[in-house]
Amino acid sequence: MRFWHLFLIALLAGLLIPLSYGGWEGLSRLRDLPLGLMIGALAMVVLGWNLNAARLRLVLGGTGVRMGQGKALATIMSSEFAMSATPAGTGGALTYIFLLHRHGLASSHAAACYALEQLLDLLFFLPALILLSIVLLAGGDEFHVGTQLALLGGMIGGGLGTLWLLIRHYRAVMLAGGRLLNRIGIASRRRRRIARWIIRFRRGIGLMLRLSRWRLLLIYLLCIGHWLLRYTILYFIIRALGEEISWAYLFLVQMFVLSVGQLTLLPGGSGGVEIGFSALLAAWLDPATLAAALIAWRFATYYWYLLAGGPVFFFFAGVGLWRHLRIRRA
Repeated sequence: MRFWHLFLIALLAGLLIPLSYGGWEGLSRLRDLPLGLMIGALAMVVLGWNLNAARLRLVLGGTGVRMGQGKALATIMSSEFAMSATPAGTGGALTYIFLLHRHGLASSHAAACYALEQLLDLLFFLPALILLSIVLLAGGDEFHVGTQLALLGGMIGGGLGTLWLLIRHYRAVMLAGGRLLNRIGIASRRRRRIARWIIRFRRGIGLMLRLSRWRLLLIYLLCIGHWLLRYTILYFIIRALGEEISWAYLFLVQMFVLSVGQLTLLPGGSGGVEIGFSALLAAWLDPATLAAALIAWRFATYYWYLLAGGPVFFFFAGVGLWRHLRIRRA
């Protein structure tokens, strides 16, 4: 199925599922949201992008590569757009690596930068999940979060385990990967090329992990700031609609639906995110309020990524990335 067909299905699912729950009354409830709140929500997203851009600059600066805030912000916005517009977010990493490579980094080192950021994200979500578990279960588990906590713990643990294997046992990974590539008919020249890339990637990871402790701490604090901003938007939206739900539970809901939603393989996890959101909050919100909250939240944390990031992506990466992919395929 062509990309544009998947993208259109994702957009339709994102609109039709909330309407199926709340009907047109859900749209009318959107008028109860103050304009200032939505502007503030979008501003929180932009601030989060700037925090990520500062994080990228710190990572690159630790390796002797300089990048201005504007270019770093364009890299982040382009990557976020590509992640939001492609199935399972696959375009995000590709765009990130391409733009850093064009800035002068070897592609393996650019991939190592991306892997370091993903590692720090996982190292944020793991303690966050533990703290959420304590807070929610200590309150009597009125939200019945056992299943969500177990699944999220498994996914985060699996992600950390995979990165650990790539870093600590890369020879075994390379041997197993080489046998698999040989079995599926990949030419030996191509296998050697992949092996050399993995070795350079591991060296790049080692270089990133040798950054000073203070630099790594500051990068991690920026990571925390970004995710707290993004995951607090829903709480403000629901409060503005006159409802009260635990911030901790809403944080968990977002972690769960944004992770599991990617299984739909539609851009932005559309369909899965909306269904999961509705299932987990239906007991606390009436249908119209649920639909309004879902539409407003998805606009701020998904459609805004497409609207604001799209022009930046096409200006900074679009044509060059398309040519690069065509050359690689050829």
